[in-house]
Amino acid sequence: MTATHSPVDASATTPAAPVNSRGRVILASLVGTTIEFYDFYAYATAAVLVFPILFFPTGDQTTALLASFGVFGAAMIARPIGAIVFGHFGDKHGRKATLVASLLVMGIATFLIGLLPTYEQIGWFAALLLLVLRLAQGFALGGEWSGAALVATENAPAGKRAWYGTFPQLGAPLGFIIANGLFLGINLAAPSREWFFEWGWRVPFLFSAVMVIVGLWVRLRLVESSAFTKASAKGAIRKLPLGTVFRHNWRELVLGTFFMLATYVLFYLMTNFTLSYGTKAADLETASAAAQAAAEASGTDFDASAFAAQFYPGLGFGYADFVTMQIIGVVFFGVFTLLSGPIADAIGRRRLLIWVTSAIIVFGLTFNLFLLPQLDPKFTGALTQAFLVFGFMLMGATFGPMGALLPELFPTNVRYTGSAIAYNVASILGAAVAPLIAVALWAAAGGEPWPVGIYLSAMGVLTLVSLLVSKETKDVDYEAAGVPAEGRLAEGEVEAASL
Repeated sequence: MTATHSPVDASATTPAAPVNSRGRVILASLVGTTIEFYDFYAYATAAVLVFPILFFPTGDQTTALLASFGVFGAAMIARPIGAIVFGHFGDKHGRKATLVASLLVMGIATFLIGLLPTYEQIGWFAALLLLVLRLAQGFALGGEWSGAALVATENAPAGKRAWYGTFPQLGAPLGFIIANGLFLGINLAAPSREWFFEWGWRVPFLFSAVMVIVGLWVRLRLVESSAFTKASAKGAIRKLPLGTVFRHNWRELVLGTFFMLATYVLFYLMTNFTLSYGTKAADLETASAAAQAAAEASGTDFDASAFAAQFYPGLGFGYADFVTMQIIGVVFFGVFTLLSGPIADAIGRRRLLIWVTSAIIVFGLTFNLFLLPQLDPKFTGALTQAFLVFGFMLMGATFGPMGALLPELFPTNVRYTGSAIAYNVASILGAAVAPLIAVALWAAAGGEPWPVGIYLSAMGVLTLVSLLVSKETKDVDYEAAGVPAEGRLAEGEVEAASL
């Protein structure tokens, strides 16, 4: 990892700059990621409930679900591109304007999804438009997370970087609760199933415009961090941060990507896969009746024999019941995200994550223990709720420290680019394929979830290995500027040591 540096006393060469207040830092890093994750979850929920019927009416529910998840995963491909673009501007021109731009792109794309015509209206062109807007969402999220993490950690007091770094991470559980709570409320208040499929599902996407306005108001009041200002004063700002980070910090890129791998897989299994598995009917008769009603509501044909041939069971919970159970679990996600920060500041990011990742590996081996239907439906519900609570606790404990760990791998002049690329390449290896692999394994096992758990454990092993070969980062000099534009080290600095 990057060795510590001896920073130049920039106070002698640069005037005192305005400082962001603690409340402004916390709110700016939290509000943006909450909106971004809200937008992402709104799509994730619709990808299970609405889009297979309205945009991918293939006649085969597995194929339709896979197509919907395929578009969901396509956004992950766009995220590294967004990381490169937003990272370039964030490292070259500053964090503030870049964060405003990412928020605008995400908000506009999400709002437009709420206005899309469906397959019944314009055919497969509807799916193409959905794909384009989904790619725009992924592109924006590629630059959002790392910028928010840098706002939090570059303005953090000494010894509290991991604590401050948990606030942008807290946007994930908050965004989940708001998006799914809104979907749940609309679903319960909808006068009919037809109304929900025609108009109700659009409301969460259109509502994002209000949240974006609030986020912009907060972020436009930020000032640049002292770390970026000092790096600029030292002449460390590079014309092409991407080339610099690949030349000088490629090891950190690889390690950071694998640090995030198990986190991403766990994240999307606990949200997307469990929603699909939990709400799918446990028997063919119930599933067939529900599928026929959905087909009638969307105006598409229903083939009972074809449906029966490709049916595999789930847990059979109603949508409202299961989302309520998920929201309960996500409360633990938020709590453990916040708790992980002070612990990581006290004992180190690496030590905490080694223990948490080991627990994720064990958790992956318990899927059949928790997620198989029982004779008593109440017992099934209790086991499923326990599964969601345990899974989201682990999610908070592994996701929280990442807000500090990934940025700490890189010096200031490539920190935005480096942390964004590592975070978002992991999204391809983990999140982009996780829903597709999970559905395929679930179907191949005839409805049993144990292969999905094995998949999670295998990804956990890869993350654990990367942590074991890494070094602790909590004591690195966070204001180390990095290699200056002319390729020489700034006066008084020592070149970063390789791993």
